[in-house]
Amino acid sequence: MSEVAMIGIDLAKRVFQLHGACAIGAVVFRKKLTRIQLLAFMSQQSTCVVAMEACATAHSWGREFEKLGHTVRLIAPNYVKPFVKRQKNDVADAEAIVEAASRPTMPSKLVPTTPRTRLCCARNRKRVSAEYQNSSVRSSDGP
Repeated sequence: MSEVAMIGIDLAKRVFQLHGACAIGAVVFRKKLTRIQLLAFMSQQSTCVVAMEACATAHSWGREFEKLGHTVRLIAPNYVKPFVKRQKNDVADAEAIVEAASRPTMPSKLVPTTPRTRLCCARNRKRVSAEYQNSSVRSSDGP
């Protein structure tokens, strides 16, 4: 069996779809795991790149995977979508995440790891939300 170089994870609420690929991109495994099974499985894997779509829970999972020694790449969903080869489902999404992450020029985000970084992210979200609410209030006032 080939050594896993990259694991793509399609995140969900209860069940996660994993797609493992070797260095040349060949499929090593496809797995469907629950939350508890996911951490146990990832702790048994050798250090590799873990790619996920950037979403609400990706930062939290990314920190967990970095604690296990993996390198985490978060990719914006709009960059992953063109790589979905067949109907949209969790299996196809996980495969597309690996395909997108394997591109050398694909932009990816870092996982905020320090409490200070997380605080900055929270402040930015709060500021943007306040600006959005203020602009919608002003636009509804009328001329």
